[in-house]
Amino acid sequence: MLKEPAVSADPTQVLAFETDCHIFADCGFPAPGLHSFLFEPIFGHADSNLYFNKTMLLALLGSIIIVGFFWAAFRKPKVVPGKLQMVAEAGYDFVRRGVVYEIIGKKEGEKYVPLVVSLFFFVWVMNLWSIVPIAQFPVTAIIAYPAGLAAIVYVLWVSLTFKRHGFVGAFKNITGYDKSLGPVLPLAMTIEFFSNLLVRPFTHAVRLFANMFAGHTLLLLFTIASWYLLNGIGIAYAGVSFVMVVVMTVFELFIQAVQAYVFVLLTCTYIQGALAESH
Repeated sequence: MLKEPAVSADPTQVLAFETDCHIFADCGFPAPGLHSFLFEPIFGHADSNLYFNKTMLLALLGSIIIVGFFWAAFRKPKVVPGKLQMVAEAGYDFVRRGVVYEIIGKKEGEKYVPLVVSLFFFVWVMNLWSIVPIAQFPVTAIIAYPAGLAAIVYVLWVSLTFKRHGFVGAFKNITGYDKSLGPVLPLAMTIEFFSNLLVRPFTHAVRLFANMFAGHTLLLLFTIASWYLLNGIGIAYAGVSFVMVVVMTVFELFIQAVQAYVFVLLTCTYIQGALAESH
């Protein structure tokens, strides 16, 4: 009989692996699954609408770290910056010049720099929790967080579109109105309408969520496999699996930064589209 993975009374609390569970020891491989993304409330009850769990704690800590970092860097700015101010300025300038100015333009984009910088560093830090010891979980792998951020961008984009162009102009902007399309214009407008108003916020959120979800699952898979294979001849395979853990961790570092960049890149693209002249 194969041993089942250890579980507590609460089905959401499935352990990643048993410490005595190895290959060739009548123990099935405890593969990661949806249970790896569920957490007991730190306080409150999961059945109620009022509780606080690990992902919320990480999101709160991440926000405090970001605010604390920039406050410490800029509370007493100097003409010749110190190391902390230099790092903060480099990060801020990267988003401002490399993303906002490049897509929206300096004149129109300046007012949106604080929002875009905040989104970039928040998403990046939420992603980075995946490789931080003890935390070891990307907050953005929970769909509610990318969805909440995408909703903020969506509301901003729609409100800017109507504010800049009025009702008729906004309708043309959102539907991609172009009379040169001739007979296919109604079909093109219908597709654009549903694509922009329904599909756009969905893909904006899911792109970030799916990458972090998949990356964390792969890290878990190779980490658990490294431990599970530590028995007999399986030790040789455990070494290969551990190398994959290192490789995947380095790769995740790259993906985490890229996904934060892509998220704000799309945000600026949407803002620029809202400010652009109607087609």
